[in-house]
Amino acid sequence: MRVVSAAQMREADRFTIEELGIPSIVLMEHAGRAVVAAMAAHFGDLDGLQVAVLCGRGNNGGDGFVAARHLTQQGADVTVYLLETVDGLRGDPAINARILQRLSVPLLSVEDETAWRAQAPDLATADLILDALFGTGLRPPLTGLAAVVIQDVNMAGVPVVSIDLPSGLSSDDAQVEGDAIEATLTVTLAAPKVSLVFPPADAYAGEIMVADIGIPRSVIEHLEGSRIQLLTASDVARHLPERPIEAHKGTFGRITIVAGSIGKTGAAHLSAMAALRSGAGLVTVATPRACVATVAAMGPEYMTVPLPDADGVVGVGAADAVLALDADVFAIGPGLGVGREQSALVRELLDRATKPLVIDADGLNACVGQLDALKGRDDRPVIITPHPGEMARLTSRDIADVQRNRVDVARDFAVAQQMYVILKGHRTVVATPQGAVFVNPTGNPGMATGGTGDVLTGIVAAWLAQVHRPEAACALAVFLHGTAGDLAAAARGEVALIARDLIQYLGEAVQMLAEPDGDERDEDEDGELEE
Repeated sequence: MRVVSAAQMREADRFTIEELGIPSIVLMEHAGRAVVAAMAAHFGDLDGLQVAVLCGRGNNGGDGFVAARHLTQQGADVTVYLLETVDGLRGDPAINARILQRLSVPLLSVEDETAWRAQAPDLATADLILDALFGTGLRPPLTGLAAVVIQDVNMAGVPVVSIDLPSGLSSDDAQVEGDAIEATLTVTLAAPKVSLVFPPADAYAGEIMVADIGIPRSVIEHLEGSRIQLLTASDVARHLPERPIEAHKGTFGRITIVAGSIGKTGAAHLSAMAALRSGAGLVTVATPRACVATVAAMGPEYMTVPLPDADGVVGVGAADAVLALDADVFAIGPGLGVGREQSALVRELLDRATKPLVIDADGLNACVGQLDALKGRDDRPVIITPHPGEMARLTSRDIADVQRNRVDVARDFAVAQQMYVILKGHRTVVATPQGAVFVNPTGNPGMATGGTGDVLTGIVAAWLAQVHRPEAACALAVFLHGTAGDLAAAARGEVALIARDLIQYLGEAVQMLAEPDGDERDEDEDGELEE
């Protein structure tokens, strides 16, 4: 599902209205109806509820007028507050406001703070507030009457539904400047906007639903400019491969995980088990000789191979031993340690390996200051899975800068190094060598615990060995990793969640994608974003 900017949304509106001939007032009607349908789906029966509808002078306010009319049709007791006069409205919003007046729906003009102060206490008596003040054209921060209204809405203690995006947020910037509505539900129109997807602004959106207002999906998909896709279950499910009845172990890939050192053998085990639980046919852990007995004792389902070592870390000749193994994918780095021999091993594997590589953790630390070695090739894709700190070291930036510019940092690095970047964290970003960007909505703060990155490494390697397409493997891996984390948090709570819990729920996460109605979801991608 594509994430769009304000300019892209304007172009989608323009094309639909001018080129396709769908009148703007028809789109507004669809928007208002869809908002009410979303409210009913989220809150249940609307009959008898008191709803305060806050409208601005633009098209967002027009959507609010339409929604107010349909709310009355649902039996709601509606009062509309307009931060303008009806005579000051133009175009479609004016038409819909006058329809409300003819239907005797209370429509109160609030032109200044004094007038608002007389109405503000009524907010606390409402069951719901519908925010239709500002849409994608807003450039924050808000001042004056609008800022006061938003402050009062946030203090009212009443559930708020925002149309398109919470008033006060920008479509194009996830930073929050000034006051913004803290919504319970955001019904965004046609496609998600940037501020609904990325922190810190995404925290203001509450639950998000995408409403079909009549703009064809093909129009959204063919918009020019930045391409950011929000992964959905239906997007990801299409990548799941069939498992033929005549399959054998080799059908689902041979993975070698180069990992572990004294004191860090758990990382190797977590990666190996995650790969197996993600469907890999054969998994081998190549680890320093001193670690083999420990790693082997933790998991009878995978194999182990001793690597030359020195004091419990990989030693001279380890690269030759790794490359001699029969593998479809090499995963390198978890618990490997940082030192001269480890760095030499990683760089040599990058130089000599002909099979796809997944590099994480200490494998990435080995490449700091050595970016010439960290390159993908058309015949040998490379996937890296840095957390923000590792990304900062690779790019010589500070962590705060990486976090503020997650999409640009990941995309620029992926294009420059011709590799696939999975930048971990809240809203994990996947960037491709061609500059495409995918954002993962699954996962939760409970996953901020040691070992979950090692689990992701194994998942990525497993899906790469099965689907043979790096972009698809990355999408499957991050979505399923987050889904498993969400299932684990639901069962055990975020505080108690540990990395092994994710492995336990990987099978259920895959089953959720592969359920029989998955094909039906492909026909209708609009609806609730899966958090």
